[in-house]
Amino acid sequence: MPPRRKRMVLVLSAVAGVAIAATLGLKAFQENILYYYSPTQIASGEITFDDRRIRVGGLVVDGSVQREMGELGVVFDVTDELESVTVAYDGILPNLFREGQGIIAHGRFDDDGIFIADQILAKHDENYMAPEVKESLREAEWQRRQRELREQQEYSGPGEDY
Repeated sequence: MPPRRKRMVLVLSAVAGVAIAATLGLKAFQENILYYYSPTQIASGEITFDDRRIRVGGLVVDGSVQREMGELGVVFDVTDELESVTVAYDGILPNLFREGQGIIAHGRFDDDGIFIADQILAKHDENYMAPEVKESLREAEWQRRQRELREQQEYSGPGEDY
């Protein structure tokens, strides 16, 4: 085989190897990525209750934390002030976990629509909130204000002329 053809085979083999490695790397990355969803996105049907892992975030609803005596299991609701999602977690909660606190839960949904978390993350000081939670709360507040404006316009009706 002439040297030119040997170089061509070597270059094509190297390009094919890099392409295969990149394809395998991207496939592994796609399978391990965790998408973030707010309770409003979940309630609107943006996610199907399949077996993939996701992140759910928001504020822990006041009065929703339920624990069993002597057990590590806890059930609570997470809200973005429009909708809420029930979260079940069996493990030691972070020290900063409390009602009204911003959290992010990693896990998956069961067949009953309850989010089964395998990890709970709480904010680390009073000034920090995860960007995803902050954005979903901002979006929920905007939607709430828009709904109030529409309701206000519907009830006020046209003015009376005398």
